[in-house]
Amino acid sequence: MPDTLLLATHNAGKVAEFAAMFAPLGITLVSAGDRGLPEPVETEDSFIGNALLKARRAHALTGQATLADDSGLCVDALGGAPGVHTADWAETGQGRDWMQAMARVERELAAQGPGVSRRAHFVAVLALVLADGTEHVFEGRAHGSLTWPPRGHIGFGYDPVFVPDGHSQTFAELPFEAKQALSHRTRAFEALLAAGVLAT
Repeated sequence: MPDTLLLATHNAGKVAEFAAMFAPLGITLVSAGDRGLPEPVETEDSFIGNALLKARRAHALTGQATLADDSGLCVDALGGAPGVHTADWAETGQGRDWMQAMARVERELAAQGPGVSRRAHFVAVLALVLADGTEHVFEGRAHGSLTWPPRGHIGFGYDPVFVPDGHSQTFAELPFEAKQALSHRTRAFEALLAAGVLAT
């Protein structure tokens, strides 16, 4: 089992979530942002493709065991959009504005008229490239519904408009530990643990 994993992200929220998951295993995470690595352009048309792209690129630059995540919000009534373009909907040209992204989702749902389904799910794909180049991919999902206006200040991305099944609070209102227990990233991580690939 590696003592350290390179996490191929510059997103501080993701770093915090993954650090909490790996801490009990005695594995320290170092982010691509901390290492000063460039962010690759996500050119693939699937979560798996983009996760592997990021993991392979960081591994090629460092030779370290590397974990990358690609995740997004898929809205049923929008044909799965924004999907792999989840972060693109927040792009302003001067950074990311998640309120802009959430407002776009709401506008596109409203344009379909009253009674439109508000069902949605988050998807997370983890791509793990070990030091020897061996690759593994794992997926997790969190199902729920969208609400408007946004509620809560915990979390990041679309969390303020996503209410997970069985709950009345959004991901951004739930305490960190409660969201962790329900999140798509946690479910992908559980699949990784079940596969036993970090023990090889």
